Amino acid sequence: MTNTTGSPGTPWNVPNLLTSIRLALAIAVIGLIHCHWFMAALVTFVIAAGTDWMDGYWARKYGQVTKLGRIFDPFVDKIIICGTFIALVAIPNSGIVAWMAVVVVGRELLVTSLRGIIEGAGGDFSATCWGKWKMVFQCLAVVMSLAYLMQGETSSWPEWLRTASIWLAVLVTVYSGFDYTLAAARVLRAEGVQ
Repeated sequence: MTNTTGSPGTPWNVPNLLTSIRLALAIAVIGLIHCHWFMAALVTFVIAAGTDWMDGYWARKYGQVTKLGRIFDPFVDKIIICGTFIALVAIPNSGIVAWMAVVVVGRELLVTSLRGIIEGAGGDFSATCWGKWKMVFQCLAVVMSLAYLMQGETSSWPEWLRTASIWLAVLVTVYSGFDYTLAAARVLRAEGVQ
């Protein structure tokens, strides 16, 4: 692959550095939620989500896709989404309860396991459009929850909007997991993997 920065073939290019920054931001979001600093958590989360789009765009545009990036980027995505959902479970009035976080984490573990089996057998298991929409709706649910929380007891933010965004994220998460499972079954049958 061609690199526009760093030494030839180095995994430490711009996209992977952005992913490293996103990991630090993900940890910060979780800490800020724990401290009940919801506005800071919201701003940090939005910045982190923005770097996810930016590093993928940069990697494709400048031919900086690396093996490290293919593993590191989805790992950090899982940390920020799963970690944020788990952190919000502990916050009263977040709208996110334990079973919802279990659904989110369980789906990620399932898809990661399927990807490992298929790519380990030499198959391709790239993200589907439902996987991308799942991330969009999960991010929207987090933003709505944090926006609701930062207004406190006198919140003028509509509770139904927060609740609807969370349920939509959970439903798309479940459907996305089902869609990936069907795709994996087709690939495994085609590859003859037992």
